Amino acid sequence: MQTIINISNLSKTYESGHHALKAIDLDVYDGEILALLGPNGAGKTTLISIICGIVAGSEGSVKVAGHDILEDYRITRDLIGLVPQELTLGAFDTVWNTVNFSRGLFGKKPNPTYLEQLLKDLSLYDKKNNELRELSGGMKRRVLIAKALSHEPRILFLDEPTAGVDVELRKDMWQLVRRLHESGVTIILTTHYIEEAEEIADRVGIISGGELLLVDDKQNLMRDLGKKQLVLELKQAVEKLPDSLQQYDLEISDDGLQLTYTYSTGGERTGITALLQALHEAGLLLKDLKTSQSSLEEIFVKLVKTKT
Repeated sequence: MQTIINISNLSKTYESGHHALKAIDLDVYDGEILALLGPNGAGKTTLISIICGIVAGSEGSVKVAGHDILEDYRITRDLIGLVPQELTLGAFDTVWNTVNFSRGLFGKKPNPTYLEQLLKDLSLYDKKNNELRELSGGMKRRVLIAKALSHEPRILFLDEPTAGVDVELRKDMWQLVRRLHESGVTIILTTHYIEEAEEIADRVGIISGGELLLVDDKQNLMRDLGKKQLVLELKQAVEKLPDSLQQYDLEISDDGLQLTYTYSTGGERTGITALLQALHEAGLLLKDLKTSQSSLEEIFVKLVKTKT
């Protein structure tokens, strides 16, 4: 796949001595949705801010569509739309003027048709003549998204876009993200709602303590690092396992009616067939069985805990 953002050996150290980023290497592919996950203070916002030219890195380089963000700042910034965490809007401007002005800042020709459709997509069109001070927090968040998209960028950064907003906005936003993705826009998002990343992202990157722990295809990540569990419901309770079943490291429920077998999703053999045969030979009769798989959140928590 073609790379649209190339980050090489990027580090950021503040005057206080805090190492916000440590030798980050990352390629973002053209047209993908990349979710960056990490706890508060992990370095996600710092990374986005450097790419967007808001914060200067201490070491390393960043290129956007082949252009260095320092040498070709105007070119790279024109390619990027940013939805920040904080609500940074004037109080007395109207929705329409705010979005239209933002488009003009990038030197784009007026395009009322595009802006009208953008406001409709974000359920803002009926508020276009309202002053921003009249809007709710959720509506102001929609305006930030409209501003970020006003100049039709090829890359969209969403920094905690759904933090503290209502369910309706989250639904509208992800529908818009999917449409943008289908049109070829590259999307990089940070989120605390890991289930959203699990649903919408193509790849997932996990950051902790300023280090990029891994970046991988979402399905590969869940296959290689995830685990599955097979829960076996017995017809009769057992107090302890027969010696023939000790090798399977089964967990017995408190009431003795369930056995839980954990296995890796990345292994060639799960051992389930042999386990079921061993259960039969041990005289344990099954009433039911079911499987479950690790969620992305469980994988994330495990990786971050291992790092810290």
